[in-house]
Amino acid sequence: MDLFDVYPLFDIEPVKGEGSFIIDKDGRRYLDLYGGHAVISIGHSHPHYVSMISSQIEKLGFYSNSVQNSLQKELARKLGELSGMPEFSLFLCNSGAEANENAIKLASFKTGKSKLLTFRKAFHGRTSGAVAITDNPSIIAPFNVRENIVFLEMNNIQLVEDELKKGDVAALFIEGIQGIGGIRVPETAFMQKLRELCTFYNVVFILDEVQSGYGRTGEFFAFQHYGITPDIITVAKGMGNGFPIGGVLISPAFEPKHGMLGTTFGGNHLACAAGIAVLDVIKSQKLISNAEKTGNYLLSELTKFEQVKEVRGKGLMIGIEFEDDVAEIRRKLLFEKYIFTGVSGKNVIRLLPPLNLKKENAAMFIEKFKEVLGG
Repeated sequence: MDLFDVYPLFDIEPVKGEGSFIIDKDGRRYLDLYGGHAVISIGHSHPHYVSMISSQIEKLGFYSNSVQNSLQKELARKLGELSGMPEFSLFLCNSGAEANENAIKLASFKTGKSKLLTFRKAFHGRTSGAVAITDNPSIIAPFNVRENIVFLEMNNIQLVEDELKKGDVAALFIEGIQGIGGIRVPETAFMQKLRELCTFYNVVFILDEVQSGYGRTGEFFAFQHYGITPDIITVAKGMGNGFPIGGVLISPAFEPKHGMLGTTFGGNHLACAAGIAVLDVIKSQKLISNAEKTGNYLLSELTKFEQVKEVRGKGLMIGIEFEDDVAEIRRKLLFEKYIFTGVSGKNVIRLLPPLNLKKENAAMFIEKFKEVLGG
């Protein structure tokens, strides 16, 4: 049997990770400024993380959600404390797409409505409901096409209010910072007005923090930069540092009922051990502060390049936009300078490194980037 060929692959096979570096099967060492799509939050093979998972698998790797699991309660408590959202409740699942699916259900249950508002360039996942609110027709099958989804231009508040006035909207979905859309940061006034309008029109305000959450932007959640509080927050990626885990943070305005949500693997013992380890390390090593400081350094240095059209982002969630295709720049960074980066579309390079990225490693990237651009 062959693999179903849906991924364009680089001819590189990582076999080991250490902090902000990965090592391939030939022993070559790469600076990881992409974190496997913003997944690696506390660094590769962190000893506390390895110890927590190793210790847990020796005791119990999995049992169903029909029994008590004190690890879930510990994870929820630590997440509430570190994120500043202790009054919210946590539903655990396995991925960002699954988190968004459950957020959609909660909003529809609460309002009795089915219409959803989202934004151009949005990415919320590839499963049935999540892909329907993703602005990428190439990954939306005919089965996923829905008439109750409206895509709006970000930062145009009048378009949003025109839809909300119709009275048929269940929820408004927005990313704290658009990731795959090109690291596009919503305007603060726009986000604050969205909160106000959703409250006024009784619409559930949902923040997708799957990529922008967990300390990446210099706050635990990107929405905290805007001084607002959503009704539902979805998380995944950095939550488990590579172990599959996702979550839905739910405001006290929602009343749970047995059976309204469910999952087989979500919140399993191993996933919780990974999630607790991540929170422990973020707190003990002050990684949110590090993301802010190292990110500010990168943002400042990157604006000095004349070839760069625009630099966007917060913390260690950075987009570098060029006028032209960046494929060759990314290729040289990877195969000549041994640095992993990401892309968005054809002309944006994305930086999503582990939150423990050191300033000297960031400086090394700036130097190599200058060499690639011919500076």
